[in-house]
Amino acid sequence: MQFKHPEILYFLFLLVIPILVHLFQLRRFKKEYFTNVRFLKELSIQTRKSSKIKKWLLLATRLLLLTCIIIAFAQPFFKAKEAKNNSNEMYIVLDNSFSMQAKGQKGELLKRAVQELLENTPENQTFSLITNSETFWNTDIKSIRTELQNLKYSALPFQLESAMAKIKSRKSAFNKDVVVITDAVGLESKQLKSIDSNFNTYFIYPEAEQKNNVSIDSVFIHQNLDDFYEIGLKLSAFGEKNKEIPVALYNQNKLIAKTVTKLETKDKTIYFTIPKKDFHGYASITDNGLEYDNNLYFSISKPRKNNIISIGQAEKSNFLSRIYTNDEFNFNNFAIETLDYNSLEKQNTIVLNELEDIPQALQTTLKSFVQKGGNLILIPSAKTATANINPFLRIFGNIQFQSLENKEKLITKINFNHPLFSRVFENKINNFQYPKTRTSFKIVGSAPAVLYYEDQTAFLTSINNPLSSVYIFTAPINLENSNFQQSPLIVPVFYKMGINNQNNGVNALTIGNNNPFLVDETLSKDEILKVRNETETFIPVQQILNDKVKLTFNDYPEQAGNFGIYNQKNRLQNISFNYNRTESNLEQTNQDAMSEYKTIDSINTLFDTIQTDRTDNQIWKWFVIFALLFLLTEMAIIRFVK
Repeated sequence: MQFKHPEILYFLFLLVIPILVHLFQLRRFKKEYFTNVRFLKELSIQTRKSSKIKKWLLLATRLLLLTCIIIAFAQPFFKAKEAKNNSNEMYIVLDNSFSMQAKGQKGELLKRAVQELLENTPENQTFSLITNSETFWNTDIKSIRTELQNLKYSALPFQLESAMAKIKSRKSAFNKDVVVITDAVGLESKQLKSIDSNFNTYFIYPEAEQKNNVSIDSVFIHQNLDDFYEIGLKLSAFGEKNKEIPVALYNQNKLIAKTVTKLETKDKTIYFTIPKKDFHGYASITDNGLEYDNNLYFSISKPRKNNIISIGQAEKSNFLSRIYTNDEFNFNNFAIETLDYNSLEKQNTIVLNELEDIPQALQTTLKSFVQKGGNLILIPSAKTATANINPFLRIFGNIQFQSLENKEKLITKINFNHPLFSRVFENKINNFQYPKTRTSFKIVGSAPAVLYYEDQTAFLTSINNPLSSVYIFTAPINLENSNFQQSPLIVPVFYKMGINNQNNGVNALTIGNNNPFLVDETLSKDEILKVRNETETFIPVQQILNDKVKLTFNDYPEQAGNFGIYNQKNRLQNISFNYNRTESNLEQTNQDAMSEYKTIDSINTLFDTIQTDRTDNQIWKWFVIFALLFLLTEMAIIRFVK
């Protein structure tokens, strides 16, 4: 117990006065004579004892009365257990990612959290609010009431590290109270390591009542028929399965197809056949889970023919002409002596087919070609010198050739997870007829292999970047050295390598994915491209690459939908954006990760707890009450004790 005015306790010495008054009776007694006191003797003794007890009781009550009054004026209190945190700055981290659309006992988790903040945050409380998309520094609940009420869901996933970095950047002499309101979907233990141990951190964990959800994940062209596209929609079910889900397809907001499907397993692909025309619309499902992943926006433009050049001897490139047919490709073969370097920039894919030497001028041109989004396929010659080819490979990544091995090897393993084989195989194949090579180069590097030899070394590997890929064989594949040309693998491998990443007909980008996007357009220095639809317009980061423009969208647009890319009023291309599906699985909550931190059940409880833990317990009122009780006790003794 501590005292606000301890100097008043010196008045306790005044308690000596009533003690002296009671011990030394200054009042003088007068004797009275009676005729016969024999009859009063017994009564006199009894009265004297009662009087003595009464005096001691009065002394005790008066001493206690004065003591309580003096202590009350000294204002005693018990110090708060967190008194040192009274000056803390408050930061509220509010998760407004799409998983907060889930419904709890009182409605959507985000809307309920906002309502609790508005109702229970003290009006004089200064705090900073950090959401996935917005930040409000040193404000109060009155100032941001409108912004909170209009707070929208963010396409950005909840990143605790980012919020903590912002808080740490606010240098201050005071410690910090950090209140994190999140459903913990996707929260990993490593993210919690970003929390400063000196912070006074609280977690409020709003939990969804039901975690069932169905999402549309992706779209692709399954078959390219003469007059129709057969497109595939991949659906994912989380939680309860075997529910019937309506699926609809819209082109330019007009319903063109509808069906009902049942998801017996976690993943299911359904197919639609649509006319082979430009498509600019979306697929939609109806379920009782999250809303943000119920629509998938995409565009389909008539695929352009891919331009492919093979550089090498004509007789060694005959197999390529049978793969790259005229209906989908513009294929040409040139010897190195007759090659027109100016034509290389117009190609989508270039094949270096067993060149013994790569001229320096060609190396420089190919470097620029790959940087601008072109695919490069390298088939080495057995006569290639590693001293010549390794500096060229070093331009693109960490891959180097070593010595040539005159040893027969079987190609026995397919990397089915490699992007090159995306949607190529319906099932994993293990019993195919193994191709072989007679001679091959050893290779070292960190790039993932596409096809493996039986000794787990690479036969085909790749260096991938957002715009293009460089594919590297480790052995010549002419008929004298290999039977790979007779293998069933050769068609899907070279077909997929020959298709440019962005010239496959389907356009469905993910917001927040910063992979560049190429637009075929020649701009002057003062021209810029804009992306817009009926509700939103933005200017992406752009770089002019001769007859192309490289666009980077960063975190734009803010809302998913169908857009157009415009040069002034000229619409160049359709483009579609979708939200990332990382929030779709509500079962990936990680509440256990927060076990080392204080967990509060509501905003109201939070502020009550802080108020209680940081407010001194004033007890002077109790001493006033005790003083009144002793005063009443004294009056009762005087009146009733004889």
